[in-house]
Formats: sequence, C-alpha cells, structure tokens
Amino acid sequence: MRPRVCVFPSAADLEAAVELGGGTVSGAGTADALVLVEGNRNVDVPLHDGVRWVQSSSAGNENLIRAGLLDGKRVWTSAAGVYARPIAEHALGLLLAAARNLHAYARVQSWQRLDARMLGESTVGVVGAGGIGSAVIAHLDDLGARTIAITRSGHGVARASDFGGPELLPRLLAISDFVVLGAPLTRETRRLIDEHALEQMQPHAWVVNVARGELVDTEALVAALRAGRIGGAALDAVDPEPLPDGHPLWGLPNAIVTPHTAATLREWRPLFADRVAENVGRFARGEPLLGTIDPELGY
Repeated sequence: MRPRVCVFPSAADLEAAVELGGGTVSGAGTADALVLVEGNRNVDVPLHDGVRWVQSSSAGNENLIRAGLLDGKRVWTSAAGVYARPIAEHALGLLLAAARNLHAYARVQSWQRLDARMLGESTVGVVGAGGIGSAVIAHLDDLGARTIAITRSGHGVARASDFGGPELLPRLLAISDFVVLGAPLTRETRRLIDEHALEQMQPHAWVVNVARGELVDTEALVAALRAGRIGGAALDAVDPEPLPDGHPLWGLPNAIVTPHTAATLREWRPLFADRVAENVGRFARGEPLLGTIDPELGY
C-alpha cells in the first residue's frame, strides 16, 4: 500500500519526490508520514497519532528538541549527511582563505605580500566526523594535510590520520593549525569552544565553524580574536543568528563570516528531494530509514 505523505508546507518539488518514492501526497489530517520543509523552523507541526514517520529538511534538530516535538511515538529522520558535499566544499574554501590570507588581501587594497600557510602541510582537527566532517577529511587528505577526528563513539574515521572520542579534544586543540567544527548541537557540545578551549589553541590557529553557531561561545571568541590569542575564525554558523549589523565579528580583520549559506537553496533542495524519495520508498517497503534521530541523543 502506498503511504500517504504530507509535505508541510506544500512544495511541488518535494511532492514530486514523494510520488517518485512510491508515496501518495495527502493532507496533514490523513497522513501516515510528514515531510517538514525548513523542518527545524516549523514548530507548529500538524502531528496526530496516525503519523508514523516525520522527515525534517534540516540536518540539525535543536529547534525540534526545544519545541518538545521529538518523541518515541513515531520515527523521526533528519537530513543528516544530505548536504555534506556543498558544506564540505564551503569549509574547504574557508580553510584555504584562512591559510592563504585571502581575507587580508581583500581588505588591504594595496600591493602588499602577506604570509601564508600551506593547507597540505597543516594539521587540521575535525570535531564531529559525520557526513560533513568525513567529507572535509577526504578533501584534506587529498591535499596531504594531517587530520585528527573526534567522534562521540571514538571509532575510526576513514582517511583521518588520527581519531578518538571527546577525551581527545585538549590534544586536538593544542596541536591543530585549524579546528573545523562539524558536530551536532547537543547538551554536551553547546559552547564546546569556550574561553578555556580557545586558551588551549595555538596563537596562529583558526576556528572554522560550518555546523551550529552555539558550539562556540561568541563573546569568548571575540575576546580571543581581539587579543590575538588565536589566528582567526571562519564562520558559516554564528550565535546569534542572523548576526546583527554592527556586531564585532563583522569588523574584525581576522574573522571571515558567511551567512549560513554553505548549502544554498539551489544546492540543498534537489539533494533533499533525493533523500525524501529514498526514504519514502524505504518507508513503503518497511525498511530502515536514512538519518534516523535518536530522541535521547538529539541526533
């Protein structure tokens, strides 16, 4: 039997993906499953007891958690891993800009030669080696960089030079030239990069955040950047978000900020549509779904 799937709010491209996956587009009241477009921001979700599966378009689930929506009554899936390729490319762009001092050249507006660092001869710590982190590691391995990966489990990470669990963080911070954040936002990772963490980093090291802004204590980061205690920060995710006009991060010469655009609309919608079609097919066949969320862990 074809599952009845509601796309909320309605979106023609995702409804086509539902049909492609073997489902039937339905209204919320009769749906077996729900696809949340911009899922994380829609807290007024039309749930009822007949909804057995909810697919979010977001890779992060913090707003669903804050709204108290995640439960054990139904299966919840995120877009974890869906946007790994464009976000990893964006992270690589930020890393290269920082390593080659491109941000400084853009500001100086005169013929000055600045120092630079070869990314391929650098040590890069990657905190969170899921879809995004693993893709970043693959790019860095191609360049010859040494990578250190941290995951919650501490299990091995393909193409990483070294790996471990959260206990590895102090060592990672101490020896990395660049620290890339790709971890989910949880109780354990909120403000992971705080004043103490920043103090453990090398004076030339950069923080690169392509995950969630609240992984970083912004006030502590601004203080470290102003004092020159670290080399810089390249941020696609910030706290607060959106970053207000006039915020110190906009004006700091050792900060690069992009407006959470590592995966643009043109990029993420087709990628998410593919995930919807795949998971609708799996749901119809009674197979395990991709991106299943553990309500206890929050990801």
